[in-house]
Amino acid sequence: MNRLLSDVILQETNESCTRGDFYQGNHTVPDDLVGFSVFAPLHYEPDYSYPLLVWLHGSGQNENHLRYVMPRISMRNYVAVAPRGNIAKAEEEFTANPNSFTWCQTEKYVRLTLERVLESIEHARQRFHIHSNRIFLAGSGSGGTMAVRVGMSMPEHFCGIASLGGSLPTGNTPFLRLLDARRLPLLLSVDRDNPDYPDSIVCANLRLLHTAGMTVTLRQYPPGDFLSDLMLSDVDRWMMETIGEEQQAPIVTC
Repeated sequence: MNRLLSDVILQETNESCTRGDFYQGNHTVPDDLVGFSVFAPLHYEPDYSYPLLVWLHGSGQNENHLRYVMPRISMRNYVAVAPRGNIAKAEEEFTANPNSFTWCQTEKYVRLTLERVLESIEHARQRFHIHSNRIFLAGSGSGGTMAVRVGMSMPEHFCGIASLGGSLPTGNTPFLRLLDARRLPLLLSVDRDNPDYPDSIVCANLRLLHTAGMTVTLRQYPPGDFLSDLMLSDVDRWMMETIGEEQQAPIVTC
């Protein structure tokens, strides 16, 4: 049996990176950690244990996409952190934006992503008061696909996964830890007639997840509404509902 990807310790790579930003409300100040963006909620209360959202940006973007999504998800409810994609997009594809990255799904880059996600969580914990049992993982497009893969690979670190417009991962045994991952609620948000995630694939993914015994919420939006304000605000509602269900769960003592 292959080793679990979460057990693999990786060495740092010598990638050319620009400085990340620390983002609080409407202000940015330099961050000393390369390849991450961090979001601090408005009126941050250090005595409150905040949920953490780990955001994986879409293809052709970078970690600073967090500045776009968090004001539309919630300005107050969460601390959030976004690692940079694991590989740069080809220059000829994105000559107008040299800071474009994506998520390669090969074994080498999946391992790198697992390490980056864990580093980003630790970075957030060093700065903020984070509730260890309320760490969500979400992403858009290819980042949503990678979010599902990462969450399924090391489910002990998360309380829920959301994929916005990203299909399920394939190859490299993404369901290797299915028995452990079944406890994780999964949100799939899709806009109808999306050529990158067509309805036929959405239906096939949904059947597979139900067969696997996963708890899945599917939310569909009108065509062309990918990452709309409504889609992102629904992520907030879903996370709050997940936290509420956790609080209502019966306590069993032995």
